[in-house]
Amino acid sequence: MRNLVDSSQTVRFSIEGREAFYNLVSRVLKHHGFARLSREHKGIVRRFLVKVTGRSRAQITRLIGQWIQSRSIQANLPVRRRFPSRYTAQDCARLAEVDLAHDGLSGPAVRRILRREYEVFGKQEYQQLANISVSHLYNLRRSKAYRKIRVQVQSTRASKVSIAQRRKPEPRGRPGYLRVDTVHQGQHDGRPGIYHINAVDTVTQWQVVGCVETISERHLLPVLEAMLHQMPFLTRGFHCDNGSEFINYQVAGLLEKLRVEFTKSRAYRTTDNALVEGKNGAVIRKHIGFGPIQSQYAEDFQKFFTAHLNPYLNYHRPCGFATVTVLARGRRKRTYWADDYRTPFEKLKSLPNWQDHLKPDISVQLLETVSQKMSDTEAAKKMQAAKTALFAKCRRPR
Repeated sequence: MRNLVDSSQTVRFSIEGREAFYNLVSRVLKHHGFARLSREHKGIVRRFLVKVTGRSRAQITRLIGQWIQSRSIQANLPVRRRFPSRYTAQDCARLAEVDLAHDGLSGPAVRRILRREYEVFGKQEYQQLANISVSHLYNLRRSKAYRKIRVQVQSTRASKVSIAQRRKPEPRGRPGYLRVDTVHQGQHDGRPGIYHINAVDTVTQWQVVGCVETISERHLLPVLEAMLHQMPFLTRGFHCDNGSEFINYQVAGLLEKLRVEFTKSRAYRTTDNALVEGKNGAVIRKHIGFGPIQSQYAEDFQKFFTAHLNPYLNYHRPCGFATVTVLARGRRKRTYWADDYRTPFEKLKSLPNWQDHLKPDISVQLLETVSQKMSDTEAAKKMQAAKTALFAKCRRPR
């Protein structure tokens, strides 16, 4: 044992459980007669137990002292402080009965009822509850004994809003069914920044971006009407999520005046507005970024979107159009072939009888002239130069 203790070799026994560990220490101490050993030999045994068990010296010393006193080592059960219970399960049941009868009054009112039951009406079973405090009354209501008898579960009540239809739009291959969403540009010095309004056509991915100072009807309605005016085809549908910036009577009145179908996303259907959500990241966040922009520059961004970004997106920026294949179990597989990438204007021209969907004041020659005015790269460079000048103006110190 001395040679093992003095060596630098690490030794560990495979001990599973506290009982096996205590049995090992007891057998070693009993085998060597630890109480009759000299001080030197006791040190060797102690160091041996420390080395083979991996426990600390203080723990081994404590176990040796317990063995010397009782010639056995027992696990000490944890002693938890328990306060005496003043109110029993019968008191909780009686409190639940009172709450059920009075339909759940407030704590002070129930405390007054309990006191009256004992003092005025002489019911001895309420003697213990007569002097209960209001705070402890709420503690009893949260106890297991109370909740086993009376548990109130009130589910969230859905607020019914009669504005817009809760369904997915059905364009049936026709342009004019828009998916709309808002993108907040963050806060600047504790004040909310500008808001981007993103509208994307479901069939052609024709995209129009607007900018407002706030999403109140005073700023939103004029910009929204201007965005609908930039669409070359007739607007037939307007689909958005359940945000209050669009689900209100002002926007509903505007769409009703234009005879536009108004729909909103369904619950647990994340794909209802997925097209515009993807455009939020691929277009707005990519070109504008995530940094805060002061609300006073909303008009400048609106002019930039109308004059530069929107024409670039619709006439010069190709988009991917998926080929949907229905598999055996009804699963829809989307495949983006290289030849299916085209600009929204090219997609619009590929539709059968696409001229019939244009507005009366929009001609085919006008759209062709705008698309051929400059090449894709020239339009992109012009847009980037205008964007650089706009951001330089925004970062200029006031």
